[in-house]
Amino acid sequence: MSKSSINKLPLVIISAILLGAILPMTVHGSNENNTPTASGDSLSYNDRRRYDYFFIEAIRKQNAGEYDAAFELLNHCLEIKPDAAEAYYARASYFSEMQMDSLALRDIEKAASLNPENDTYQERVAQYYIGSGNYDKAITAYENLFEHHKDRSDVLNVLVQLYNQKKDYKNMLDALTRIEQIEGSSDELTLAKMNVYEMKGDKKMAEKMLKSLTETHPNDAIYKVMYGNWLLQKGKEKEAYDMLTAALKDDPDNEAAQSSMYDYYRSSGQDSLATIVRDGILLNKKTSSKTKISMLNQLIKESEKSGGDSIAILEMFDKVIASDKSDADIATLKAAYMELKKMPEDTVNNAFKYVLSVAPENTYATKKLIESYWNKQKWDDIVNLCTQSVLYNPEDMTLYYFMGLAYFQKDDDDKALDALKRGVDEINDESDPAIVSDFYAIMGDILYKKGMPEEAFAAYDSCLQWQEDNIACLNNYAYYLSELNRDLDKAEQMSYKTVNAEPSNATYLDTYAWILFLKGRYSEAKSFIDQALAAETDSTISAVVIEHAGDIYAMNGDMTKAVEYWEKALSMGGEKAILKKKIKQRKYIKKK
Repeated sequence: MSKSSINKLPLVIISAILLGAILPMTVHGSNENNTPTASGDSLSYNDRRRYDYFFIEAIRKQNAGEYDAAFELLNHCLEIKPDAAEAYYARASYFSEMQMDSLALRDIEKAASLNPENDTYQERVAQYYIGSGNYDKAITAYENLFEHHKDRSDVLNVLVQLYNQKKDYKNMLDALTRIEQIEGSSDELTLAKMNVYEMKGDKKMAEKMLKSLTETHPNDAIYKVMYGNWLLQKGKEKEAYDMLTAALKDDPDNEAAQSSMYDYYRSSGQDSLATIVRDGILLNKKTSSKTKISMLNQLIKESEKSGGDSIAILEMFDKVIASDKSDADIATLKAAYMELKKMPEDTVNNAFKYVLSVAPENTYATKKLIESYWNKQKWDDIVNLCTQSVLYNPEDMTLYYFMGLAYFQKDDDDKALDALKRGVDEINDESDPAIVSDFYAIMGDILYKKGMPEEAFAAYDSCLQWQEDNIACLNNYAYYLSELNRDLDKAEQMSYKTVNAEPSNATYLDTYAWILFLKGRYSEAKSFIDQALAAETDSTISAVVIEHAGDIYAMNGDMTKAVEYWEKALSMGGEKAILKKKIKQRKYIKKK
């Protein structure tokens, strides 16, 4: 057995020691001859000493991380003492780690049979049965365990779940009754019994359980609501109405009772009364935001089914918001609904702005506005939004990301770099690798632009550690290395990944062609620069790509075509000094 097959195990052997599963080194009643001890141990004195030594050594090896050796020592222990429950139990964990579940179960069963008084062994074997879906054996094991420990309600709770798997409602009720005998009566147990009677189809007993709760808690509206809902589901509308009315008498602002009464009026066709109750719930400042949102979502769903009249829904939103102007969640739902209905973008944006006026920390509204402003290239608005939002959400990395990008688009490299560095400080194990990767990629672009190539390349390396296939980063990294004419092999490998990923991207094809050119592979370079030229149009291709084409054609011996490209690059605003020299001298001239 190799180390790769056994990972670090739970310290089950130590647990066994603490539970008293391992016999002590000193055996009382023994003698120095090779004869069994008076205590009834099946081993001779010397074999007992050998067994104890090897077992303790197995513990030591395991604690030292030498799992192979520990496993072999346990096997040796069982050769000496085939009825050693603790050794079987310890070895089972190794089989389990090696995913040899049948062998693990065999050892656990053996340990449990050899030492039936050991609760740990009994529970472990029962857990194995549950894991394998053998609920009958699991039930037997837990029932046996309860026989030895009549005070363990936790064992009975497991039995309730197991009997539920078997749909054995009679024994579920029996287990719940035994729990009640240990812990005493409780509302939770009564409700659990009610649910079992429901599953069993015994409506009479289910109702009896619910009714008993209302009688036990005459002033608690929640149980009346539960009973009323149950009656409503069973079609007993008159009884349901009476029970819900009683609940509202006890607690007029009870949201559950109000909602149930709303359902009652709807189910009985009393729409006008249902509307009154609904509005009362929605316009009551005491009603929780969660309840209001649930009801508004229900209204939206019903509205969409019947044609989607947004006017009525928006009017209701306005009323609810007017009743509690501080509820940002309702305002956010309204804005999201307006977006769903594809209302004018400025109108939707105003709704999200209102959310921020109530809750400036709301990042959902902030990012929705950023998304809208980004499409319109409103960089200043994005900067202002992010600047405000980070005051309330300083740990939100994405806010620094958008702030940095907006500054970058404004050509304010210093502020862009500052924002991105602040965002990097918020990176953690749960950060989105794609966003973190982009952070470093943009930082690399800015640092290179600022004449700091080493820092730029370090940022690119960090980028690729987070996302090794960040294509934009790979292209820029490769191109900037080629500009400095260094690490061209590394540059070629990175650039090749980009053209492989996007074979029709002219920028990536140009980078790869240029790197091949610098490495003296002119024929290959020509093939890729031709692909770059074919992938772009005259209106989108840059002067740099055209100049590269001229350089590559020149080194391939086609000076006429080379001059044509250089002249075109010059007309497109390319670097005049070097282009004029190339055209005049009709040869490739390396930039200094």
